[in-house]
Order: sequence, then structure tokens, then C-alpha cells
Amino acid sequence: ETSDAYGFTITESARIGIRVRSDFDEANRRIEEKDFQQGIELLEEVVMAFPELSAAHINLAIAYQRIDDLDLAEASLLRALESNPRHPAAHNELGIVYRRMGRFEDARESYEKSLEMQPSFRFARKNLAILCDLFLRDTECALEHYDLYREADPENEKTAMWIADLKNRSGQTGGD
Repeated sequence: ETSDAYGFTITESARIGIRVRSDFDEANRRIEEKDFQQGIELLEEVVMAFPELSAAHINLAIAYQRIDDLDLAEASLLRALESNPRHPAAHNELGIVYRRMGRFEDARESYEKSLEMQPSFRFARKNLAILCDLFLRDTECALEHYDLYREADPENEKTAMWIADLKNRSGQTGGD
């Protein structure tokens, strides 16, 4: 684990063959190019060959989300967490899936688990703030996490606007 612009990087070590690595890379390229079906097929082959690779399950879940198959996305993320229960990105993605499913308390729990494992994970921080703000109507939680997100990304002008808007909607006064 190292720090980067996102807050951290997780490195997963596994002995895989050149073919599997090539399929994994090609699947990710296909997904970036919005060729989701081909990307999904390649990732499904990778996870069948190496079911312990949490990164493949996470990427597969992201592809499923993009085609709006949230049940398969959830299942893939749960498999990733079986391999690595302390994977903050898997918990964050699971929170996104749960939010999209309308399972807001489950989403909150997933974001909180992600942040418990990796407090510097700013995207999980932002996702939790937005969930608390727009879906749970928990002003205190939203302001706390918007403020922490702003500390992690001080150049992001949208965050200050979100905070000001929330304070205005909740009747709070004062600076941001």
C-alpha cells in the first residue's frame, strides 16, 4: 500500500500466467472503451481461473454497474470481499451499488468500512458525504465528511459550494 493522488494504492500480488494478465489488461481496456460485454466476458474468465484476485472481481462489478446489472455487481463485490475483507475500494464500490439499489443504510455501512480501513480514501469520503446529504438527510454526517473531503482535495471548488448549499438548506449560517 502506498500513497498517491487518490489517497492510497493497493498492490495485489498473485502468480498468474501471461495469458491471464493479458486478458485482465484487455478486459480493462475494453471497459474503458465502453465495450462492456467483451470486457465482462474476459473478466469472467479471469475470475474463474483465479477467484482470489479481488481486483478482477472489483473491475467486473464496475462493468456490471455500467450495464445496470446491480445484482451481479453486488455478487462480484461480495466475492472480492471474501478474498480480501479489508479492501477499501471493494467496500466503496459496494456502497455505490447499495446506494443505487436504494439500500441507503447498507451503503453507509460500506462507505464507513472503507474509511475505517483507509481514512485517506477521499472518494469514499465524498460518497459518504453525498449519501448523508441527499439520501439520508443527515446534515451532521454530510457536513463532517464534506469538510474532510475538502481537506483532502482543497482545490475542488464544488465542495465549498456543496457545503454552502447544505448549510443554507439546513438553516445554518456562517462561513464554510
